[in-house]
Amino acid sequence: MGRTYLVEEGIGQYLTELSTKVKPYVTGLLIGQCSPQRDYVIRAVRTPPKEQQQEESLGPPKLASLDEEWITTHASQVSRMLPGGLLVLGVFMIATPELAKDSQNALRKLIFSVEKSLSKRRLWKPTEEEISDRAALQICSATKKVVCRTYDVQDPKSSAKPADWKYQSALTASWVALGCTVNVNIHIPLLATSPNHDLEKNTKNGLNRWSKQIEDSVFLINGQVKDEDTELLEGQKKFRGNTQPGTQFSDVKVLTQLCQGASPRSTATVQVCSGSINLRGAVKCRAYIHSNKPKVKEAIQALKRDIINTLSDRCEILFEDLILNEGPQKKNVEREYHVLPQRLFVPVAGSSVMLSDYKFGDEAAGEIQERFVEMLDQPVQAEDMHIAEDISTVDICPVTDSRSDTPQAQLTKATLLLKLQQNMGLVVAAAVAVLASIFSFNYFSD
Repeated sequence: MGRTYLVEEGIGQYLTELSTKVKPYVTGLLIGQCSPQRDYVIRAVRTPPKEQQQEESLGPPKLASLDEEWITTHASQVSRMLPGGLLVLGVFMIATPELAKDSQNALRKLIFSVEKSLSKRRLWKPTEEEISDRAALQICSATKKVVCRTYDVQDPKSSAKPADWKYQSALTASWVALGCTVNVNIHIPLLATSPNHDLEKNTKNGLNRWSKQIEDSVFLINGQVKDEDTELLEGQKKFRGNTQPGTQFSDVKVLTQLCQGASPRSTATVQVCSGSINLRGAVKCRAYIHSNKPKVKEAIQALKRDIINTLSDRCEILFEDLILNEGPQKKNVEREYHVLPQRLFVPVAGSSVMLSDYKFGDEAAGEIQERFVEMLDQPVQAEDMHIAEDISTVDICPVTDSRSDTPQAQLTKATLLLKLQQNMGLVVAAAVAVLASIFSFNYFSD
């Protein structure tokens, strides 16, 4: 039996309006949430048109001109604007009857391309029990017939399976929101062997190590540690009457473990470095979970991924901005301070869910509004954009050159310090033994 997709009712009207403008086809993304029982589609977003498409539309109808790279880039941009719990669930295509036969093959190709592009950017790995089916929605612009199929993106040879597409009103009106603030102070060494001071690669490696800390952290939901298999709303049902209808918010505290690894013994590594990167600040994180008896582990997983994604995405955006403004060949020989873009949230009409974006200090509200229209096909009022946090910074510190502080000298000093720390216990034990023998000698002499 195939999967069931519960779809926000307004999406049906949106797709119908798009079908009247099709010349000869239009593609887009389906945004929502997976769950073990069913999937939820809360938005459909068309692919932004390119200028070349207007010229191509004058020719005969064909799908050979489908710009796969443009669509996958759009998917990557949109995924940055999704809070925890939301993801790109699939793709849709509205096409004329002449293209019906080719549409399904094109959709299948797009689904795997989009998933491959998104998975490259993730610093977390899907769990074994995670849903890996993605939707391919095909709509005929003439008859308005809707055909929904799914493909397993973990299986390159996956064949199409039928799926139910059901509209429902106020789908996300009573979803649960979880929020937390995570204090970030990450020190990332820049290895001397790294070519051209590859900041982006080093930063990603450092964030990979930090993401494992987040994965191993303890999450307190409304001040309590809850069993992962219990229902998230189990202890909150009695408070429903004290809040606005359909709104439920859980405050989460993240406790990061000081010691990593199961063994108390650890091995220190000494590396020659050309400098370091320091990420500092407090980031606001948010996740949304469906209200159909969600489990605690679903909520925590969604929030963990938002924590990891939001910092990773900001660093990506910063490096893209640096490349645009300074060029990819710039070498960092002086100490530099950069400000990470701040996160802002924007409400979705008729829903308890909010979407997000990132804003540099010199960006005007109009630029953010244009981005929402281009990426999410959603107009946004300036007064609805809420900046959620203070400024976070990136401090890039190169090692200053000194005749007495060559890499070999740094390595020698670091090695001596490490050996001293490792043998500190032996030194203390020897000192205690000497004192004991002196005390014993004096005692018997008296």
